[in-house]
Amino acid sequence: MITTNDLKNGMTINHEDVLYEVLYFQHVKPGKGGAFVRTKLKNLYTGAIIDKTFRAGEKIEQAILETKKMQFLYKDDHYNFMDTETFEQVAIPEENISDKKKFLLENLEVTIIFYKSKPISIELPIAIEAKVIKTEPGVKGDTVSNVLKPAEIETGAKIQVPLFINEGDVIKIDTRTGEYITRVK
Repeated sequence: MITTNDLKNGMTINHEDVLYEVLYFQHVKPGKGGAFVRTKLKNLYTGAIIDKTFRAGEKIEQAILETKKMQFLYKDDHYNFMDTETFEQVAIPEENISDKKKFLLENLEVTIIFYKSKPISIELPIAIEAKVIKTEPGVKGDTVSNVLKPAEIETGAKIQVPLFINEGDVIKIDTRTGEYITRVK
């Protein structure tokens, strides 16, 4: 257990049986009344961000998270990952993957986050390479402007790409923002 005075940005806490990451905290000492700590917390299960105020010195549980590199295998009822060293498999429910599933490619190496030996979330690499399976052909000569068109990649995600990208091209995508980075040769 720690007190709210020990909070730091990036720390993970267990509050009311929900795991939160501390995005922001501010210790406030008003002129009259007791001090308090104002926080902005991110729910690690749903990704929702909430504002929460604690009394100064209030005890909360710090959550110790473990991470492990694993390889994505396939999706059935759950998303299945394998430890590349021990070949142990882990199944993670879809609600724990959230919006990251749109960039999950087979054999992609990801970081699995565990709490008390139970997988709770995944972290994708910053960029992935994926094949464009569906997009409209670009108009010849329309290369001066920075115009984008919709494209669907092999995972089923829809992103915006420049006009010169064609079906079958392999592109690099930023998984944090879902934006096109470059075409891969």
